[in-house]
Amino acid sequence: MDNSFSSKIAIITGGGSGIGKEVAARLVNAGANVVIGGRDEAKLRQAAADIDPSGARVRVHAGDIARPGTATALVELATQAFGGVDILVNNAGVFRPKAFLDVNESEYDWFLDTILKGKFFMAQAAAKAMQLRGGGAIVQTGSLWALQAIGATPSAAYSAANGGVHALTRNLAIELAASNIRVNTVAPAVVETPVYNTFMTDDQVKESLPAFNAFHPLGRNGQPADVAEAILFLASSSASWITGTVLSVDGGVMAGRQA
Repeated sequence: MDNSFSSKIAIITGGGSGIGKEVAARLVNAGANVVIGGRDEAKLRQAAADIDPSGARVRVHAGDIARPGTATALVELATQAFGGVDILVNNAGVFRPKAFLDVNESEYDWFLDTILKGKFFMAQAAAKAMQLRGGGAIVQTGSLWALQAIGATPSAAYSAANGGVHALTRNLAIELAASNIRVNTVAPAVVETPVYNTFMTDDQVKESLPAFNAFHPLGRNGQPADVAEAILFLASSSASWITGTVLSVDGGVMAGRQA
């Protein structure tokens, strides 16, 4: 165990699996106390047991992040259990490719409410708590798809929502700077997480994900650890002079086209 996040208190949304769970595990290993949020209570409890079998350093709260009350409840839990909020990993999101011409209103709302509204009010609730402790760090999960459209995975509403997250990053960085709260975002390309199982069978995932390796100039899909390392850096004191940035964590995709 290292002590780089000793006595820090973190909230991680979408903390039950994938990138969020990886970040939570690394934060606990580095000395932090964490609250993980998500929609599935059983999944969160399992994640908490995996991360800290003693149960001392992890709390869970199940709820839909699209409801601002969920954000408030996460902050209240962190405050009551551990004493406040120092770090927010604003990571919860949803993904399901669908042709623009076929997207209906409820699907549009699902993307915008979960990804953008959810992050907006989660950041607001966390920032208010961070002000009480003299500052903090917010790190969000955005998306490569908000920077570049990918024909193989049509995602207009998803991309628009994440474009909002990227813009939010810059606006919150400016507004919260005086409160010593830094706000940054990572924009990942294809990362092998359970999100793909939400719209494909296990067999379909096994078949289609390897096809994306070559899409990345570095020749492989991302793993949760690849993104978690970038998130931890931005959340840490090592990044104390970095705010308002969107960092591509994408195996080189944004650098340009390969032959």
